[in-house]
Amino acid sequence: MPATKSIYTCQNCGFQSPKWMGKCTSCGEWNTFLEEIIEKKKSAAKVAARHLGNQPITLENIQAAKTQRIVAGIKEFDRVLGGGIVPGSLILLGGDPGIGKSTLALQLALKLNKQKILYTSGEESLQQIKLRAERLNISNNNCLFLSETSLENLLAHSEQIQPDVLIIDSIQTISTENIESSPGSVSQVRECTSAILRFAKKSGVAVVLIGHINKEGSIAGPKVLEHIVDTVLQFEGDTNYMYRILRSNKNRFGSTNELGIFEMRSDGLREITNPSEQLISKVSDDVSGTAIAATIEGIRPILIEIQALVSSAAYGTPQRSSTGFDLRRLNMLLAVLEKRAGFKLIQKDVFLNIAGGLKINDPATDLAVICSILSSNIDIPIDHKICFAGEVGLTGEIRAVNRIEQRIAEAAKLGFKKIIIPSLNKGFDASGFGIDIVKTSRVEEVFRSIFG
Repeated sequence: MPATKSIYTCQNCGFQSPKWMGKCTSCGEWNTFLEEIIEKKKSAAKVAARHLGNQPITLENIQAAKTQRIVAGIKEFDRVLGGGIVPGSLILLGGDPGIGKSTLALQLALKLNKQKILYTSGEESLQQIKLRAERLNISNNNCLFLSETSLENLLAHSEQIQPDVLIIDSIQTISTENIESSPGSVSQVRECTSAILRFAKKSGVAVVLIGHINKEGSIAGPKVLEHIVDTVLQFEGDTNYMYRILRSNKNRFGSTNELGIFEMRSDGLREITNPSEQLISKVSDDVSGTAIAATIEGIRPILIEIQALVSSAAYGTPQRSSTGFDLRRLNMLLAVLEKRAGFKLIQKDVFLNIAGGLKINDPATDLAVICSILSSNIDIPIDHKICFAGEVGLTGEIRAVNRIEQRIAEAAKLGFKKIIIPSLNKGFDASGFGIDIVKTSRVEEVFRSIFG
């Protein structure tokens, strides 16, 4: 008979303890320990010793076949993955509740009309899936649907059908009979994902897992879950906005710098092929506090609108608020303006917003940020045909940025008349873009060229 024992596992971080504790000593959360039953077979070590499994071989003897990626038919999704879905790969898609994970997965299943697809849902019934598919207005006779929460039944159906792509919505609803804990617990998520990984690598079936996130915004479950899978995709965006952003936090078969932008509509997610036109509003010349920044997300140049509002502090203590931009970097730029450029902002509230609900980490947006702040402070608008690209250093210098040619070309394509860039960016033909290029080396020079 197998020996059984109980162990208590933190549902937040996966820390295990032989006894129940009110507070987790690893992550500091309260009341997160649940009891789990673990079975140990006495003959497990002997069985492992008799069956060594695959034998080690040299690199020359490995037969490497060229893998053909599966093109999903959604260009933004394929771009983030690096050109398509790799057969036998395990993809984890996470995001906030209601952000559109299931909608994206269903669109992916219905778009793959040349492959056999098995779409498994543990959260919705087949009737609910059909209602959502009718709203998307996409049909696919090669896509099979299954409502199942048992891991054993799911793998049995998959081995019988042998699909090209298996989609599971979601991993937190799948449970195995080998573990006594409830679905969604750390042990269930870990064991189910490991079993699905073994199935994917053995059969060559590409698997897309939908995962929930916790209150901190990271994938729910143990951190080892992200180490098991091949690709981790984060689907994010503000539910108050219609734009959704697909980022790659981990990708064994491509770059992690790619970005996919979608628009949530009543008939599903629509790809945004030219996000610059969507993210820039038609601002007139009489609006102060706005500046256009030429940024790079992945390999794609994007022009975004940065909005700033500077006002006198109402209660003597100035506020610093930022949406879509690093607050610590904003404080640094404000210190540079006061120390190097002589603008007194210590007694004023500063609010900064990236239009469209985007989150930008590109340091090349520094120049547009300080220009929008100064424009709001002196209440003088910036010409809406001028855009900026430059990193601001602590000494007030404008530092060079990468891939400046793509930024200039994107600004010229959208009809901008002037772009202000660092003078340290050299080595390209400025006459071939059809836009006035102004090179500056200090923040004071930028202010003089804009406001005179």
